[in-house]
Amino acid sequence: MIFSKIINLSRFTILLLMSLLISGCGQITSTSMGMNNPSSPQSLVAAIKLSEPLTFCGEEVPLYDNTIKERLERELLICLDNKDDIIMWIKRTNRYFPYVENILKNNSMPDDLKYIAVAESALRTHASSNKGAVGYWQFIEPTAVKYGLTVNNDIDERRNFFLSTNAAIRYLRELYNIFGSWTLAAAAYNMGEDGLKTEILVQKANNYYNLYLFQETQRYIFRILAIKMILSNPEKYGYFLSNEDLYNPIDFDQVQITTDQPVPLNIISEAANTYFKTIRELNPQIRNYYLPTGSFILNIPKGASLGFAERFDNILSKWIKEKDNQLYTVQSGDNLSLIAERLNVSVKALMIWNGLTSTSKLAVGQKIFVFPVNNEPPLEQINE
Repeated sequence: MIFSKIINLSRFTILLLMSLLISGCGQITSTSMGMNNPSSPQSLVAAIKLSEPLTFCGEEVPLYDNTIKERLERELLICLDNKDDIIMWIKRTNRYFPYVENILKNNSMPDDLKYIAVAESALRTHASSNKGAVGYWQFIEPTAVKYGLTVNNDIDERRNFFLSTNAAIRYLRELYNIFGSWTLAAAAYNMGEDGLKTEILVQKANNYYNLYLFQETQRYIFRILAIKMILSNPEKYGYFLSNEDLYNPIDFDQVQITTDQPVPLNIISEAANTYFKTIRELNPQIRNYYLPTGSFILNIPKGASLGFAERFDNILSKWIKEKDNQLYTVQSGDNLSLIAERLNVSVKALMIWNGLTSTSKLAVGQKIFVFPVNNEPPLEQINE
């Protein structure tokens, strides 16, 4: 019995030692790979320690002031708590930052301004706020229009990365010319130049770090700084991504389309040898199923511009000819549901094709267009 207990104890001891060895090996491997748990308290304490001076656009952040240091650490900890966001930031920056960096360089503007787009939208095409700000750079409509972006029911260029970036660069340049500081320019970008001018006048201070502002703007520069710190050295915070993990830059051809009538995007996608979805994704400024009347430069898949104009003209001409035979004449007692049932299409499709809404009223004799479908009889036969 005693011998049996000794054997069992020895087995327990061996298992315990093996467990400790395996655990120790795991810790050594983790440390040697630099993959410390970024969410552990001690790792977070280490992560927010600064070993060198911090600047924004070459302007010093006064971290010798403990209140400033506290505000930065708070925003950094908040950012680090959103691990999924950080992963997406890193992956998306490879797609978008090269263009921003190039345009900033060409305009002799600080590279740090690129982090504003991450703070504003996390580089999401359709980001929007409850204040009506939209797109990568979160323009509200009046500011967008002021800096040359089209915003209407058909087109919203705030969602176009390249056009909105060009507008944001012009706006930031003007703000710098007004305030003489990139830090104040960024603050004004967040709260508006008139509001910041007022606070500077009333408070008799013209340094961002000495101003008492709305909470959102109080935190704004520190959020940008936190983003800069993480994206400048993601490995320090436990993010090890390879080049294969990153999203590729957008590659496309551009074509100009001038039309005197709305053109279905299906025609454009067919001419570009691609799908409706691809055209919408390459041109997120288009809000509907049609390209409106006017002249537009559109992005299409790389290589599709070769022969595009000829294909587009042929497909459009064919569609225009077929369209005359695809008109349904509204009859007495008709509504969209009855017409949709009669034509064996959905109500939503009729609304899309004709620019109608669920509250649209139909008039007797009104022409309703149904997109030509192969092997379907002309509507003139149904109208009889």
